[in-house]
Amino acid sequence: MAVGQLLKLLYIEKDMTVKTRFAPSPTGFLHVGGARTALYSWLHARNQGGEFVLRIEDTDLERSSQEAIDAIMEGMEWLGLNWEEGPYFQTQRFDRYNQLIDQLLQEGKAYKCYCSKERVDALREQQMANGEKARYDGHCRDGQAAAAEDAPFVVRFRNPAEGTVVFDDHVRGRIEIDNSELDDLIIRRTDGSPTYNFCVVVDDWDMGITQVVRGEDHINNTPRQINIYQALGAPVPEFAHVSMILGDDGAKLSKRHGAVSVMQYRDDGFLPEALLNYLVRLGWSHGDQEIFSREEMVELFTLKAINKSASAFNTEKLLWLNQHYMKSMPVDYVAEQLAWHFNDQGIDVSQGPALVELVPVMAERCNTLKELAASSRYYYEDFAEFDAAAAKKHLRPVAQAPLQLVADKLAALTQWNAEAIHTCIQETAAELELGMGKVGMPLRVAATGAGQSPSLDLTLLLIGQARSVERINKAVEFVANRANS
Repeated sequence: MAVGQLLKLLYIEKDMTVKTRFAPSPTGFLHVGGARTALYSWLHARNQGGEFVLRIEDTDLERSSQEAIDAIMEGMEWLGLNWEEGPYFQTQRFDRYNQLIDQLLQEGKAYKCYCSKERVDALREQQMANGEKARYDGHCRDGQAAAAEDAPFVVRFRNPAEGTVVFDDHVRGRIEIDNSELDDLIIRRTDGSPTYNFCVVVDDWDMGITQVVRGEDHINNTPRQINIYQALGAPVPEFAHVSMILGDDGAKLSKRHGAVSVMQYRDDGFLPEALLNYLVRLGWSHGDQEIFSREEMVELFTLKAINKSASAFNTEKLLWLNQHYMKSMPVDYVAEQLAWHFNDQGIDVSQGPALVELVPVMAERCNTLKELAASSRYYYEDFAEFDAAAAKKHLRPVAQAPLQLVADKLAALTQWNAEAIHTCIQETAAELELGMGKVGMPLRVAATGAGQSPSLDLTLLLIGQARSVERINKAVEFVANRANS
């Protein structure tokens, strides 16, 4: 049994707790690809009764920002992907990394490289021109390069020259890489700062990570990192490399496909439950099931069920899911989320129906909370003018009599409920011997300012008696003026 395998076995016997992590770089917002990786990692930990760690990999000092850190944290919290440990920051652990790099230097598992950037660049250009794989040639590997004591240097990991790296990926199966394909990567820069591949290994070791779920773009890093684990005598975690997300046209996911900040989805009116349900199905499945509660995701999720193929982002399906959740989730919860959008659009909801009354009426007609808020403005605010096209079609002289009659009937009601309102409209049509459309459409435009709304009895009920009658009378005046002009 190989030393690395033995160490891993001893480690697992010592602590069987499953521990996963999400480790974004704070160089931008949390986008859907990162959110899906976080979700899969979170679900595996929850499914196994384990723990989930949040780590911020901020070693790229020039590109990392506090704004990006805040955006990542806000996105994770909005999605409800809570963590047991963290957030850890790599910039706060440099002493630990450098301690271990010094240890590897002392053990001969790393070495100082004095090659200038110009030499390395020239070497790689020549290799590429020769059709060879660009890689460091080991010029300083065995101390051949003489250098002044104070000459600048990087520290390189002494990658094994022979043998292979083998790991069983939960998504892709067995992967084997010859060590001859790997060069001696830099683990400490000239300025003394440790590099990504080394920091990741130390972090996963120190934090007890048992499974690493990440994008397929990291597959090339994995054999290099496994060799570092083994050089440090650290247990090697298991890996699951998930495929990328494409646009629905097969192209790389971009902003026009949906590669925007997770919080942009909140701003656009999506419920976090809908986005999570959509993301879990972007590469994972359980039979033909499409709708998953958070509890079902946790119960059913397995790394082995992740698809190897790339997934296509489909906005229409996300909209469908969002409407489903708007209609099916507890009304109080949807109303709470909806309140943010009314406030964002500057609509004062204190002068109108309670949001818990509005949601059941409007959710059937809208795909997003943002759309629902925008479409519901007339319940809370009076409008200055009627929609021109709707008024031209429905607020004609022939509408004056039915509008006046229904206004009188509505004003006389002593009980304001949907049944009484419906009766008023029916009686108006019957008395004037008109079809319901000849009464209903002018009434709808009068009450809402436009040509579309839920059923008139519910619409007028929510608008309120006094406001409804006032608006109908305004429409009667509009029709009269139009007839006289």
